[in-house]
Amino acid sequence: MTIPAGKKIYFASDNHLGAPTTEASRPREKKFVAWLDEIKHDAAAIFLLGDLFDFWFEYKTVIPKGFTRTLGKLAEISDSGIPIHYFVGNHDLWMNGYFEEELGIPVHHKPKEFIFSLDVEAPKLKNKTFFIGHGDGLGPGDKGYKRMKKVFLSPFFKWVFRWGHPDIGMRIAQYFSVKNKMISGDDDATFLGEENEWLAIYCKKKLEEKHRDFFIFGHRHLPLEIQLNDTSKYVNLGDWIQYYTYGVYDGEHFKLKTF
Repeated sequence: MTIPAGKKIYFASDNHLGAPTTEASRPREKKFVAWLDEIKHDAAAIFLLGDLFDFWFEYKTVIPKGFTRTLGKLAEISDSGIPIHYFVGNHDLWMNGYFEEELGIPVHHKPKEFIFSLDVEAPKLKNKTFFIGHGDGLGPGDKGYKRMKKVFLSPFFKWVFRWGHPDIGMRIAQYFSVKNKMISGDDDATFLGEENEWLAIYCKKKLEEKHRDFFIFGHRHLPLEIQLNDTSKYVNLGDWIQYYTYGVYDGEHFKLKTF
């Protein structure tokens, strides 16, 4: 992906719109939309790294009610020609075509590698490789969640859930999403120390197979920057609940900022 002169790549994650209720999250949604309005003027691309919604499930002809401001703004930006990439999180992993068909936004269900280059004649500025994903289920430990995720993603589970009335399904999902820490990830909001951060451990393991300049993840709800070696860095984007942090890359430097 080429970054035109004067343009930037933006990254954000973990809005959890709808939690604990749609009404309570609306001020956060308006703030997020204001951020999208601000960055669209110099965005070469926008990467959303999952859990935009606290729960999302696409029935055959129904999607969750609400989030009109966010979906409308994403459609506007996508229609203007600015590419948006979406990575599903553990709260919105049941995406099945709506973003692609209605908003023109590709959805990634696994981490993906991107190479960014600056569109200027600057020999010292080399292409940078980014490894991007939500971050759930990666690295050592958390075997209970990993088993649960396999169940959630199974065609049989989705078939059974889809046959229930959407009103019932949404109520059940909201209860577990807010109350169950295994799903909500509340335990992930504590810094474990650089040597114990499981996503940092995962990144170091990935470096054994191939060099990447940046590993960008969400899920942890903590703004983190950990230098993995002399040339590689792990970044966690934080969230839009407590920190309102986002990442920006100008073709040379990556920075975490607060809106």
